Amino acid sequence: MLGAGQLGRMLQQEASTLGIELYFLDKSKDFPAGQISKNIIVGDFKNYDDVIAFGQDLDLITIEIENVNTDALLYLEKKGKIIYPQPEVVALIKAKGLQKQFYKDKKIPTSEFNLYDDAQDIKLAIKTQKLNYPFVQKSRLAGYDGKGVAVIRSEHDVEKLMSVPSVIEDLVNIDKELAIIIAKNKNGETKQFPLTEMVFNESGNLLDHLICPSTVSDEVLNKCQSIATQIISELDMIGILAIEFFLDKTGKVLVNEVAPRTHNSGHHTIDANINSQFNLHLRSILNLSLGNTDSIKPSVMLNLL
Repeated sequence: MLGAGQLGRMLQQEASTLGIELYFLDKSKDFPAGQISKNIIVGDFKNYDDVIAFGQDLDLITIEIENVNTDALLYLEKKGKIIYPQPEVVALIKAKGLQKQFYKDKKIPTSEFNLYDDAQDIKLAIKTQKLNYPFVQKSRLAGYDGKGVAVIRSEHDVEKLMSVPSVIEDLVNIDKELAIIIAKNKNGETKQFPLTEMVFNESGNLLDHLICPSTVSDEVLNKCQSIATQIISELDMIGILAIEFFLDKTGKVLVNEVAPRTHNSGHHTIDANINSQFNLHLRSILNLSLGNTDSIKPSVMLNLL
């Protein structure tokens, strides 16, 4: 696994019940996975040589974060290594501009967007009225858990602009934020967890709490499930995929973004479901039967920082 953070730690706990040995690449043995595993290789998963050296003797390589060196993963894949999710899928998803263009090309509903190179380009677009308030700026690379996101509601927020290559999206008039986790194995079997409803901390732009099952209509639920199936099929991806949606005030479902890994919208599955998202991730990349994703009981998860 590239990464030894909290997701790696929780995956290690699940792997131990299945008799699977995991190795981790990250910058310190003191990171969360290192507290319960001795198999921590110190290195940088963004560094080409570190990833090559780490992966060359392993049976299968996976990730806990998108911001990894995909060039190294592509090289290892060409050398016959099994890597799930596939490097080309990770490369597409971690570049938010490519991710948004993918939705547009595949006619997957998402908010309107444009691409800009830096803050000066964005300010020029505002000045020439090619871009109107309010809008959301997202860094095309390395955004994570609210980092790399700026909400620009008026000229008073312009100082918040990041001078990085960006996706600029229309600010959606949100009624609810929703998420669904789906997985696919090499045999083509897919499984989804029940739809969750998320409440975000506005100042931090990250999850505050979620409830499951969501309170939306069956029509909205079916739409989210259908879109999730379409996305993982169009990507031809093996592994677990978390999909975040906006439900706007008119009842329209829009894809916000996706993550090709276990996700904080699925942590409640450890206690609330027959099998957890970490179990589903391992089953999908090992081409096992995907098991049962049903809820045992309704749940609420609080995100404590």
